[in-house]
Amino acid sequence: MSYSDKIKEVIDGSDVAIFMKGTPALVMCGNSGRALEALRRTGASVTAVDVLPDPAIRQELTAISGWPTIPQVFVKGELVGGADIVEELEQSGELAQTLRERLGDDYAGSRDETTVALV
Repeated sequence: MSYSDKIKEVIDGSDVAIFMKGTPALVMCGNSGRALEALRRTGASVTAVDVLPDPAIRQELTAISGWPTIPQVFVKGELVGGADIVEELEQSGELAQTLRERLGDDYAGSRDETTVALV
């Protein structure tokens, strides 16, 4: 399976997916950490993918999303944005509203974090 297929599988199969530098346990980028913390504050369960093991992961992700920077956050298959946008949405309450609309009122139930390795 190609990186493109694996990336699409994560995006389509996750309620909330974050493609980041590092993992939730070992964040390797300030912007990735900011986006992850905003998601954590909403209580959403998150699937994380580390883009650092192979530069091809980032290239394929950018080709799929059309978004050039990392992190990238997706909710139910739709790109929400990067760190600045996710933080702004969280601070305004729009992130929680988006999660409620796309995932249902009980989206904040378990707040699980899963890391998926594409390599």
